[in-house]
Amino acid sequence: MSAGLLLGSCHCGAVKFEVRTAVTPATRCNCSLCRRKGAMMSPLVDADHLSVLSGSEALTLYQFNTHVARHYFCRHCGIYPFHQTRKSPHQWRINLGCLEGVDPYALEATVADGASLSVVEDA
Repeated sequence: MSAGLLLGSCHCGAVKFEVRTAVTPATRCNCSLCRRKGAMMSPLVDADHLSVLSGSEALTLYQFNTHVARHYFCRHCGIYPFHQTRKSPHQWRINLGCLEGVDPYALEATVADGASLSVVEDA
């Protein structure tokens, strides 16, 4: 599916954004955080294709392990709309469930091996 301009928001509507992305191939991740949040994510999106339209002050940042990936959540409703990736910090993934007109349950998804990226070995 080709990339189109899509509108998105968190559950309560405090955070609104637009993104130019395809919705397939959709991806799930097996890292400890993604397993728990269960989101279906977009293909990789370049940073300049994502724009927060309103509510940036409502976004809360969560980082773990290497503190490279940047996971954002709405501080009001707790929904994860997008994150900056660890593997490609200039790229983002979007929670497909936050996009208007997209039914993530209708999409097939691959599973990314984020668990192997979450392991930091001591030197």
